[in-house]
Amino acid sequence: MARFTDKVAIITGSSNGIGQATAVLFASEGAKVTITGRNAERLEVTKKLLLDAHIPDNHINVVVGDITQESVQEALIKTTLEKFGKIDILVNNAGAGIPDPQGKTGVNQSMSTYHKTFELNVQSVLEMTQKARPHLAKSQGEIVNISSIGAGPAAQVANPYYSIAKAALDQYTRTAAIDLAPENIRVNSVSPGAVATGFSTVSRGLNEQKSKAMYEYLGSQKECIPRGFCAGPEDIAKVIAFLADRNASNYIIGQTIVADGGTSLILGAHAHGARMVEAIFK
Repeated sequence: MARFTDKVAIITGSSNGIGQATAVLFASEGAKVTITGRNAERLEVTKKLLLDAHIPDNHINVVVGDITQESVQEALIKTTLEKFGKIDILVNNAGAGIPDPQGKTGVNQSMSTYHKTFELNVQSVLEMTQKARPHLAKSQGEIVNISSIGAGPAAQVANPYYSIAKAALDQYTRTAAIDLAPENIRVNSVSPGAVATGFSTVSRGLNEQKSKAMYEYLGSQKECIPRGFCAGPEDIAKVIAFLADRNASNYIIGQTIVADGGTSLILGAHAHGARMVEAIFK
């Protein structure tokens, strides 16, 4: 029997990237899934991928809308319960770095950028968790939040509010895990490094060609990613599935699992250490 047979999962931000890959993986392993995103056309692509993977149409629930809006959050809970009868898994994947309208970085970024960043990356997670909590308590379910190695400890001057938001999310994951443990709800998080998704088109304003070039360059630089390549969305989806699978990860709560190909293990000076020694003693 597939590991998610008879399970029901809500996956936010599932119109592309990690969320899309997670929806396909979960459904392929037996789950009924609610997919959601702001872009109806891209969400339809996710649905087509599910159908192409031979997922029955009655195992798919689609909600188009902005996850920061309470009406959309309520629709996610309501339609999932109406169609599937319960909620077993909540994957809080929706998130993005919001570009400053004037292109500012660091401490000069606008407060409107700060508020929008926190509304999407933190507040929507808190609100979805609150709304799903009673239903997850009934099913003894799982919550998996999607963070980022941008949370630190390294500084992120280019997009500080996103990093601060993800650091807040990590603390929330720990807090929620302890708070919800008595209800037998497990809460964990995945912290990806560079993943070849549409994220850079949003946070950095890159077109598809430049985005692809950026990921290829990062993957080729061992001082950036020791593993030697950028992850695909499927790589992160597999980690999410591990944390959502109680049979595989029952004793893990409140943890943020880093999946970054080694990026967070090295510092720039350390990465160049061997070359520096060669240069000095040549």
